[in-house]
Amino acid sequence: MNMKKRGQMSDSRRLALLLAVSGGLMDAYTYIFRGKVFANAQTGNILLLGVNLSEGNYQKAFQYFFPVIAFALGIVLSEFVHRFCVEDGIFHWRQLTILLECMILFFVGFFPVTYNLIANALVSLACGIQVESFRKVKGNASATTMCIGNLRSGTQALCDYIFTKDKAYLSKSIIYYGIILAFTLGAVLGNLLIDFWEQKTIWCSSILLFATFLLMFIPEKKTDN
Repeated sequence: MNMKKRGQMSDSRRLALLLAVSGGLMDAYTYIFRGKVFANAQTGNILLLGVNLSEGNYQKAFQYFFPVIAFALGIVLSEFVHRFCVEDGIFHWRQLTILLECMILFFVGFFPVTYNLIANALVSLACGIQVESFRKVKGNASATTMCIGNLRSGTQALCDYIFTKDKAYLSKSIIYYGIILAFTLGAVLGNLLIDFWEQKTIWCSSILLFATFLLMFIPEKKTDN
């Protein structure tokens, strides 16, 4: 069956919440276990890159430089999959990016801490793939790997509700804040599990991503291109 015609749930709330939990876990994983480097928050990495460059800590600066580049490459890779994926194939192009992200993170779980530079770059690569592939929730622009945009949009929607009493704005606000809470939950889970699973904690993100891959077989009424 042509998935383009029947649609799939790439912008559903359930999918966004799973992706956000995975996003929070990835950031907690690289920051807590992999040398205080952000997987998603490239603003923080760029800030720390600049600080270390100004202080002459060039070797340490590299650990923030490579995740930024890898994140950008993840965006490029996602676009390549989108543009060259066969539209009438078995899988939607976003399912292919999810599978790719899942495999990358599973591979990272085998890296000891001596390979943090490579591990962090690969996690950021996966994050770049995710942030480019999943940019909407119920038709609203959103991100499942970072919170600042969701916080702004959710707060604006809440203000719109206060001034207009339109419940559609309240519903929109709840979606954004729900994604932020899911991201926070992922960070909590990541922090708790690292003590037990160490570098293999990232496999939890792989499991969550595989669940989203399966969920995307469920058809939606609205077609998603």
